[in-house]
Amino acid sequence: RLHLPDNGSYLHFVETGRGAVTWNVVAAPEFSLEPRRWCFLFAGCVPYRGYFDPEGAHRLALKLENRGYDVAISPAAAYSTVGWFRDPLLDTMFQYSDEQLAAVIFHELAHQQLYVSGDTAFNESYATFVEEIGTARWLEDSGRTERLPEWRRRQHAAADFMALLDQARAELAGIYASTDAPSEKRRGKAAVFDALRDRYLASAEQGREGAAGYAWWFDESANNAGLALFESYRGGACAFAALYEAAGGEMSRFQALAAERAALDGTDRRAWLERPCEVVAPDPDL
Repeated sequence: RLHLPDNGSYLHFVETGRGAVTWNVVAAPEFSLEPRRWCFLFAGCVPYRGYFDPEGAHRLALKLENRGYDVAISPAAAYSTVGWFRDPLLDTMFQYSDEQLAAVIFHELAHQQLYVSGDTAFNESYATFVEEIGTARWLEDSGRTERLPEWRRRQHAAADFMALLDQARAELAGIYASTDAPSEKRRGKAAVFDALRDRYLASAEQGREGAAGYAWWFDESANNAGLALFESYRGGACAFAALYEAAGGEMSRFQALAAERAALDGTDRRAWLERPCEVVAPDPDL
């Protein structure tokens, strides 16, 4: 009913005995929110470099930090071969709740359904939206409706946290575009991240973002690279939500409309994806 591939993926189990299956290194210049990109066959150019060996990820991270980059390392519980192989269930995918396992499967199957080479922001925003819609429908259809409020609370908390990051991103963009001396930019940058932490803690005390557990981000990834990582996964949430509304909640129609957006010229596709939430609305001709 989600119109995702049924091709033999996630029917077999592999035990890795590890806490993650890959470790992705994200890097951005000291005064830029644009992540460095690496290019590969089939996958195209992506804003991260993945390693099956965590030591390799840490070596690259250290090398990039020594060159002045902001760096974040993101462990991943799963990855998709975008339909080239039958992807298995991994023990790393079973570390959390049943709905989170379902979410990972829907997310990775979405990559098999629709993938634009070299456009990570589109791919991850699309897969994240399908994951959220799919998990909510699965909870309803499988008789787990009592778990829906908690799942939706997590989605709302993620949206709230993204709003905080968007504010910080806008403030940093102004600092980085200025003609101030590097030392002044560093002071401004540090002040923005300090203010971001304060806003997060204030919201957590009100029972909002803190309940979703984003405190770890400030200890591990509160830098330009960490902002770029979040933007890749959730930056187009409003665009896909509007597309879903335009499709009347019908997944076959939504998938067709998403494929049309994927076929746009790269510049047009990015412009559609990055429109501010308050101006995103279903197109009248859809």
